[in-house]
Amino acid sequence: MKIVVIGGSGLIGSKLVRKLAEHGHEAVPASPDSGVNTLTGEGLAEVLASAQVVVDVSNSPSFADDAVLGFFRTSTGNLLAAEDKAGVGHHVALSVVGTERLAESGYFRAKIAQEKLIKDSGRPYSIVHATQFFEFVGSIAQAATEGNTVRLSDARIQPMAAEDVAAAVGRVAVGTPLNGTVEVAGPEQFGLDELIRAGLAFRGDPREVVTDPDARYFGALLDKDMLLPGPDAQLSATRFADWLPRNPPPAKRA
Repeated sequence: MKIVVIGGSGLIGSKLVRKLAEHGHEAVPASPDSGVNTLTGEGLAEVLASAQVVVDVSNSPSFADDAVLGFFRTSTGNLLAAEDKAGVGHHVALSVVGTERLAESGYFRAKIAQEKLIKDSGRPYSIVHATQFFEFVGSIAQAATEGNTVRLSDARIQPMAAEDVAAAVGRVAVGTPLNGTVEVAGPEQFGLDELIRAGLAFRGDPREVVTDPDARYFGALLDKDMLLPGPDAQLSATRFADWLPRNPPPAKRA
């Protein structure tokens, strides 16, 4: 199949393109760098010609409330309209476990809006809800840092490796449209504070992780199980302790 991957040069997209190609599919990465801009519509008609599936793993360049909402509304609207004209038979979108419970956050309100556009479009679709990625431990810590302190909730989380996210999205992309949502998650649960503490300690980061039940997660106040998947989630195999030594942080420039 010809499968167009929107955001195909990013963390998940690049891995997905590789996996699809390894299984014999024509996987086409699409991003502004390749002349495809979902915000303006530039290049969409050309890249979607003869495509059977479109997978959207793109993300907003800004997480400011208005900017991220504008990104997902405009990008998704343009993409769905272009798919309709091209006769694409399956729209796949990557989203986040717990999105519907996190409306206090501007980012997650934008993801809710994106999912509603997809569901209301009348297009055959599948939405993959993934838990947080191991690769974002550093970003989570940075967002919660004040001075030398990282203040985080002890809400439970069941993170997974980006490689496993890409594999899950790929399986959905080559299958029959679900016209619904599937959840994917890692094999282990952690406290959010515990996960970040372990990741920073492994990499020798001196910041202190302080447990604070009132600490917000990208603007949202968390309850204990808000970030966890349901009982029917598909679980991946990679454990955090095994992933860490295989994924050292990028070397610092001199």
